Amino acid sequence: MNEIAKKYLLKFNRFSSDEIDLIIKNTSVETFKKGDILIQEGNICRKCYFVLKGCLRQFKVVDGVEKTTEFFLDGEPVVLYSSYLNGKPSEYTIQFIENSTLISGTREQELVMHNSNPSIEHLTHSLMFEDYKKAENYITLLNCFNAEKRYLMLMKSRPEILNRIPLIYISSYIGVTPESLSRIRKRILKNRD
Repeated sequence: MNEIAKKYLLKFNRFSSDEIDLIIKNTSVETFKKGDILIQEGNICRKCYFVLKGCLRQFKVVDGVEKTTEFFLDGEPVVLYSSYLNGKPSEYTIQFIENSTLISGTREQELVMHNSNPSIEHLTHSLMFEDYKKAENYITLLNCFNAEKRYLMLMKSRPEILNRIPLIYISSYIGVTPESLSRIRKRILKNRD
């Protein structure tokens, strides 16, 4: 499994060879099946993850309805920072949409890597910054645009999502019903003709 992780990490062009060796030494490779739950709302997130291959969604149940708030694909970190860093119960559930392979590590392992290679700490902060930007973009998407514009922006900014994620989760993510999303998609196709 370590060779698989090494191969995938090299592919993303984010890590040097030394950083990959350090990451492999201080993490584990885990595989999951579609539908598995990685983190359950109410539990503490005790690990951080990096998606080698796969697709996950983050959601929260509000009044009995699942509200999708994020997607994680190949080459992206998966962590619920407020739970992971503070040891507080998670406000979200993360579920696998596809069979997936992830690298996982604990906070203790992360700190060992930071102490032995400061560039890993910089990398961690860079990944956190990317996650923060994703969160900001999502807030802007929901608060500043109508449903059709939200879908168009998603098509432009994250087109890979549209090919891998069921429409029911995409509609939840942009804050519309599946029926409304279907009408939006038909309208967009009609306007392109």
